[in-house]
This record gives sequence, structure tokens and C-alpha cells, in this order.
Amino acid sequence: MADLSDAKRRLIDRLKRVDSATAPELADSFGVTDTAARQHLEALESTGLVERFAAASDGRGRPPTRWKLTGLADDLFPNRHGELTVELVSAIRDALGEVGLDQVIAARSSHQLQSYRDKITAGASVPVRVRQLADIRSTEGYLADSVADGASTLLIEHHCPICDAATSCQRLCASELDLFRSALGDDVHVERVAHLLSGDSRCAYRVTPK
Repeated sequence: MADLSDAKRRLIDRLKRVDSATAPELADSFGVTDTAARQHLEALESTGLVERFAAASDGRGRPPTRWKLTGLADDLFPNRHGELTVELVSAIRDALGEVGLDQVIAARSSHQLQSYRDKITAGASVPVRVRQLADIRSTEGYLADSVADGASTLLIEHHCPICDAATSCQRLCASELDLFRSALGDDVHVERVAHLLSGDSRCAYRVTPK
């Protein structure tokens, strides 16, 4: 896995963002030929990182072949906390109780908020601020995008590097929602519209001007 070429790594990142795609769709995204995209996909398939499946037929001929990541590909995306963070959450809970755990989460959020405010341009348009927040979250391992959605802008996180910790303490997720609201400003409304821990394939937040 460590020997993946840049082209193959870009294909993997793209499939992580879109769930599945055909070879022509991927080729169009990167400005390469369908044949080149298929060759990369077949090479990745041989390593067990991607798999193909037949899309549902629309009744107008043979259904197209689509490609998606396998569970093995999850190891290619950062998990900065993992088991250690789960153990730390448990240790804090045992030592300080739930109130103490809440205080630690609040302190972490306070540090994050100051960092985010330093990087988000106050007074910029909502799409610009969400784009800046997406960039920040991507550097933290969340593989985030901002996408226009009518009058709103979606912040979509395709990967959760603290999933294990959030499963152990779901107040971490609640604190992140509050963090986004504070970081983006009082002139927007932020709501979570998809949640990994609720069974969705990713987390997503709708940011709407008030």
C-alpha cells in the first residue's frame, strides 16, 4: 500500500468522496483516458483495495460497472487517535467522572475554536468561510469538502479520524457541532444532516445564512 502511485492514490481519494463511480466518470475527473482509469482500477483491485459491481439497470441495456473501495482501503486514511484515545476517554471518565470529562471536552473545543477563528476570514461570504473550514478539517484528517446547496452550503466530511473515540463518547460529536457554529459566526445556522455514528456513510452539515 505504501507504494501507491500518485494517480492511484487520487483515484482512491475520489472513490472515498463519491462512494462509487464508473471508470469513465473517474477518467473524466482526472482528464485521462477510460483505458488508463481502468488499468489503475484493475491494479488496485488486485491488491484488494477496490472492487467492482454492477449498477442497477435502468432497462436500457447492460448496467454499467461501478467501482468502490473495500474495507481494506480504510487503512489508507488517517486515524490519529484510535485505541489510545478510547483508553484516554475511559481513563478521564474513571478519574474525573462525567463532569470532569465534559470539562476536558470543553477545553479541547476552546483550543480548537481559537485555532479555527485564526484561519477563517471574519466577514467573508458564507461559502468562503465553509470552504476555509473544510480546508482546516481536511488537514486534521476529515477529508472535507464544501458544496453549494441552494441558499445553503454543505460541509461534508468523508472520513472521521476520531470515530473510535466518538463512538466511546458521543459528546465529542455534539461539541464539534457547537464548535462549527461558533467558528462560522452568529450570522449562520448550522445543522447536522448526516452522521456517521447514526449509520450514514459520512458526516455532513448544512450551513445557512440567517
